[in-house]
Amino acid sequence: MAADQCKDIEKGMVKGAGDELEVPFLQDYSKLIVDSEDEEESNGSIFMVVFSTCVAVCGSFEFGSCVGYSAPTQSSIRNDLDLSIAQFSTFGSIITIGAMIGAIASGRIADLVGRKGAMRLSAVLCIAGWLAIYYAIGSWSIDMGRFFTGFGIGIFSYVVPVFIAEIAPKNLRGGLTTINQLMIVCGSSVAFLLGTVMTWRQLALTGILPCVFLLVGLFFVPESPRWLAKVGREKDFDVALRKLRGKNADVTKEAAEIQAYVDTLQSLPKARILDLFDSKYIRAVIIGVGLMVFQQFIGINGIGFYASETFSAAGLSNGNIGTIAYAIVQVPITVGGAMLMDRSGRRPLLLVSATGTFIGCFLTGASFYLKGQSVWLNLVPVLAVSGVLIYIAAFSIGMGAVPWVIMSEIFPIHVKGAAGSLVVLVNWVGAWAVSYTFNFMMEWSSTATFMLYAMFCALTFLFVVKVVPETKGKTLEEIQAIINSST
Repeated sequence: MAADQCKDIEKGMVKGAGDELEVPFLQDYSKLIVDSEDEEESNGSIFMVVFSTCVAVCGSFEFGSCVGYSAPTQSSIRNDLDLSIAQFSTFGSIITIGAMIGAIASGRIADLVGRKGAMRLSAVLCIAGWLAIYYAIGSWSIDMGRFFTGFGIGIFSYVVPVFIAEIAPKNLRGGLTTINQLMIVCGSSVAFLLGTVMTWRQLALTGILPCVFLLVGLFFVPESPRWLAKVGREKDFDVALRKLRGKNADVTKEAAEIQAYVDTLQSLPKARILDLFDSKYIRAVIIGVGLMVFQQFIGINGIGFYASETFSAAGLSNGNIGTIAYAIVQVPITVGGAMLMDRSGRRPLLLVSATGTFIGCFLTGASFYLKGQSVWLNLVPVLAVSGVLIYIAAFSIGMGAVPWVIMSEIFPIHVKGAAGSLVVLVNWVGAWAVSYTFNFMMEWSSTATFMLYAMFCALTFLFVVKVVPETKGKTLEEIQAIINSST
């Protein structure tokens, strides 16, 4: 029975704000689930699965485009709209507020209108946001546009990986779900690159294109069979599953498994956030919340949102050069980190990542110190660019994705949703705090800003060494045994 209850669960049920929500966890659970069945998946056509995934990850690309938009546009937006540091910081960070609200509402929306319906709504919200930014004439209108794009990507952050996990055969699920994170990074990198050759209004219009591709593509892909089963649309469920697996594929067994999954999910007890502070869950909570705190407070959203301005402040004659390098570094390192995830393990990647981000922050902080002392001024831009590039490379290989993977592994199934609710809240609050305060801190002391982030990187290293267990290659039951033995 334990194997049946664990099987195919890619998401948790979250109780929060009076609503039952769902939060995704991007992890190939097929490596963690006890499965006594050795039969292989049907060799039916996978074209529709791949095509549907390509359509869905347009939302992931849009996510990255929204996040990457502020970095190359800071100076031009401030000049054109006469925005103060405080006003631009509000613009840069308000996307995290919208995303927080969107993520909280996403489970309810996706359950009410379906996965495709939620993606359509998100695309419309993003289009509205980009148009508001394009036509903005002041801080209020551009902030509203940024908020709408944030709300849209908050929904995308949930529904895209869930949709992919629900349509993919279990032997392809892990590989297909990693495309989600890769496309987020690609979207951010493309926004960085285009922002070096386009005006900020033109760049806003390019953000609409992934949404258009998504809206058109959704007409040609089926709805999630699992959602259809969940809402009792049995005929549509059978049609969608056959469309995904091929006309001649035998879907009887998979259909039965999906129905069993739905029944099991509905029978699991619902946990509240307060239940997480029971002694048997507290170590997992400390690990989960701690990793999210450190993921944000090592400064990723401040450095990423305002990278171009950071390079200019360091004395680089053309901040776009650093921004282009930043964009180019992200994608291959993210791919490398995904490939190493199940080979080297989680802890080694986190330790390497914490070390690299520390070095990157220290070098960047040192560059600003030298500039302030008017010493070795020719070396200052080189140190700044090198430091930021080392930082983003190190973050991409570990601290970017690994904390979310560990989150999907350390909590028992029946509290996974409540735990996910807490972890997502901590993550988005941290993202807002860092992205809002970064410009103010840079005005106060650029050197101290990066040295403070370096300190958090060092604390991250110690936290991983002392608290975080290795979860590579272990079943959910084995992970729980390790955690409970340490409480």
